[in-house]
Amino acid sequence: MLQADAAAARTSVDLRLEDVSKNFGSVAALLPSSLGVEAGLLISLLGPSGCGKTTTLRIIAGFEVPDTGRVLIGGQDVGDLPPNRRRLGMVFQNYSLFPHMTVGENVAFGLKIAGKERDETRRRVKAILELVRLPGFEDRFAHQLSGGQQQRVALARSLVTNPSVLLLDEPLGALDKNLRESMQFELRRIQQSLGITTILVTHDQEEALTMSDRVAVMNHGAILQYGSPTEVYEHPRTRFVSEFLGTSNLFSGRVVGAENGAGVRVEIPRDGTKPILLRVGRNAGSPAAGDQALVAIRPEKMRLAKRSTAASAAANDVDRAADRDVDRIDAKVIDYVFRGTYHAYQVGVAGRSEPLFVYQQAIDADGQGIFPAGSEVQVTWSPENVVALADDGAKP
Repeated sequence: MLQADAAAARTSVDLRLEDVSKNFGSVAALLPSSLGVEAGLLISLLGPSGCGKTTTLRIIAGFEVPDTGRVLIGGQDVGDLPPNRRRLGMVFQNYSLFPHMTVGENVAFGLKIAGKERDETRRRVKAILELVRLPGFEDRFAHQLSGGQQQRVALARSLVTNPSVLLLDEPLGALDKNLRESMQFELRRIQQSLGITTILVTHDQEEALTMSDRVAVMNHGAILQYGSPTEVYEHPRTRFVSEFLGTSNLFSGRVVGAENGAGVRVEIPRDGTKPILLRVGRNAGSPAAGDQALVAIRPEKMRLAKRSTAASAAANDVDRAADRDVDRIDAKVIDYVFRGTYHAYQVGVAGRSEPLFVYQQAIDADGQGIFPAGSEVQVTWSPENVVALADDGAKP
């Protein structure tokens, strides 16, 4: 019943920011930013502390007035509406439950303020508690609940009034790792079952990638990239996005030619030995020969293999055939650590000051197949996993 009510109310809802900005004195908390969110999607505002994500959320909620721009919800400009008239639900990190009220009273609070009839209130409280998997909890108090249960009550209270948009401000930050991971899936299940447009503020990369339909990566008050989790992770546009969303092996060099019409070749200089020639298979844009280029490869896109004499002879040859499936370079294992599902290797490459990081799936429980420190190896990768970046000079 609750899902049907919510679906009918939200079929045409969307959220749009148009050139919204906010300064606090001389500090630009949010540069002029535009963002369109399709109805029913969950998007994450992801970035480090001070990047502008919470300011953006507070502007949407009506707690802050933007210096420029408009906020539209369902096509309506809500700039003149106070928070309580924007039909928003909001969940904070600390949940903000009323300690003197029962679970049922907490959840019913918004309905009571709205003047709903007692029977309707009882029906909707019962339905939303079933949705968040807390049936029969109406008479308990907050201090009798676990952290995860309190989070569900806070979510139920924000959803029971059928808001047009749900705002989540670091909602899982107070939970331990295992509970936080399980609640990521619970939140996603609830959001999808209701089809409610949702904005999540988080600094946790894994949380954003796990829960979101779209991710807006922010830094210094600007939205640097907006796209699906796969897109922003696999196709980062800038150095900051690449490094903030996970470890990246970065190479700086010079474009030396096109790669069969599907990318470019970049020559990476090395001290005292031949340069590395990287084929860039994606996100290369259209740099011309001679341009400087910054490229990145994710550690999990690389593989280690025992070095063979025959393969090593060609491993560093910049004139090698361009139609090979993989590129490769000789290296030596500096160290490795076991991280449960994979081994994280740090390997050194002759003539390169920075080590490479390679993540290799842990397969054998007895430790077979591990390359100990000092092992002579080859690092291989596919050109399709080499990404060209705009060097914004920013580091997470």
